[in-house]
Amino acid sequence: MSEEREERQEQELHEEEPRASAPEEEAADGEEPQAEGEETSSEEEERRARAKWYVVHCYSGMETKVKRNIEARVESMGVSDRVFDVIVPMEETIELRDGVRRRVPRRVFPGYIMINMILEKEDGTLDEEVWHVIRHTPGVTGFVGIGNRPTPLSDEEVEAIMRRIEAEEPQLQVDFRIGERVRITSGPFADFTGTVVDLYPDKGKARVAVSFFNRETPVEVDFLQLEKV
Repeated sequence: MSEEREERQEQELHEEEPRASAPEEEAADGEEPQAEGEETSSEEEERRARAKWYVVHCYSGMETKVKRNIEARVESMGVSDRVFDVIVPMEETIELRDGVRRRVPRRVFPGYIMINMILEKEDGTLDEEVWHVIRHTPGVTGFVGIGNRPTPLSDEEVEAIMRRIEAEEPQLQVDFRIGERVRITSGPFADFTGTVVDLYPDKGKARVAVSFFNRETPVEVDFLQLEKV
């Protein structure tokens, strides 16, 4: 009788043992379970889709330093989930100096920095935390916007800027203006003075009206052959 009682007790204990739970339902066919707080790529893409480009003022000549300050504050203040890209728009230009063409990087908008971020909450209100982090970065003097409200760039404006900074062919930086008096320094019309009547930056040339045999004659010359009077 005692043996039957022991067998019954042992059977009851066995039935009451908790089943070992499968680790998160075996993590969907062997996939590793997502760590708590870890973000999926689709969630990041969704947030980036909500982001817009904004522009902030800064002290001219300090754009690169202010850019680094913003990036450091974004990281240290924990808002990198809403602030994605900080850029100083630059384009490569060809500068004419001392009769030589030089490739020179140039700021597209001196004194301005572009930031791709989520500055508005889903209900349309301003994200004060992000605004505070950016606005109070050393060197930032304000947002570009209407009144006190930062205004995002339109898609067309962003596309136009990106085309400039991603252009493969550098832009020729032209210091001459239509109507300006210039002197031709070389070629068949060397030492002639005239007036710029047209500019062809893509060809690196200008059309200049010079006086030739008491008649005004337009001639096409290279920018390298001109100097201001």
